[in-house]
Amino acid sequence: MATLADPDTDFSRLPDLPADVFTAPLAKPPHLGDDWLEPAQTDYTADDHQIWNELFARQMEVLPGRAASAFLAGLDKLDLSRGGIPEFGALSEELDKLTGWSVVPVPMLIPDHVFFWHLANRRFPAGNFIRTRETFDYIQEPDVFHDVFGHVPMLTDPVYADYMQEYGRAGWKAMHYNRLKALGSLYWYTVEFGLIEEADGIKAYGAGILSGPTEAKFAVEAESPNRIMLNVDRVMRTDYVISDLQPTYFVIESFDDLFRQTVERDFDRLYKNLAPGFTYANSAVIDVDYVVNRGTQEYHLRGGRGSGAAPV
Repeated sequence: MATLADPDTDFSRLPDLPADVFTAPLAKPPHLGDDWLEPAQTDYTADDHQIWNELFARQMEVLPGRAASAFLAGLDKLDLSRGGIPEFGALSEELDKLTGWSVVPVPMLIPDHVFFWHLANRRFPAGNFIRTRETFDYIQEPDVFHDVFGHVPMLTDPVYADYMQEYGRAGWKAMHYNRLKALGSLYWYTVEFGLIEEADGIKAYGAGILSGPTEAKFAVEAESPNRIMLNVDRVMRTDYVISDLQPTYFVIESFDDLFRQTVERDFDRLYKNLAPGFTYANSAVIDVDYVVNRGTQEYHLRGGRGSGAAPV
């Protein structure tokens, strides 16, 4: 059966990006190779490490009771509370023992096909910089805090770690069908902004939620957003918000559920039937949805971040 990725693909080779595939043009810094990896991790200053510590402390005030148990367990397994920006080499040694993953430094957002290639080989590209005091509360491009604090603890969970590798492998097929935007929506609503049902309520496992104090509360508790059980076909047709809180979050039953819904899906048939653009608005509730919470959308109807609306 055709699934998320083709089993006979050689994932050891960096895939070519076809000229007719729609993707963001990015200029590679001249000192980087085709893998876009920095030769070494940044030599961070004392203030950089202090910014990490303050961001870490702020998140740990809001995440207990709101973060997925797998994330909190991952923090402990990797001892990320030891203080300061983690050294990628030591972090990778610990992570490799658990799930075979490593963390590698990149200078900025990297091209889709390069990102897929690293994930397919169980390497997580992390930003080689940290936000400044001026961008402490919000930074649009993911930095080392978002990438390492938000993403890496989840890679200690074996099923989730396998999902991430399969997502990377799926990039080859998405490029073949020119449907990177649809695959990106799946990443957005799971890896970045996913929620999970646990015995004591809905919790966050997406890095975009876990690395921001406002979204951590908003995604799990607020009345404004929709919370809808994950349906992969629906999610891949759904637009998303980049620079504000999400109008809709999708909820999984478990990481086994997430893996089954994606890796076992016939994506060849899905891609052939997908339109080039999105079908559903990011606030839409449709007839096939299993709705956990139908949101009021008050936050976004009042204008969202730009208006100073309260995230209720």
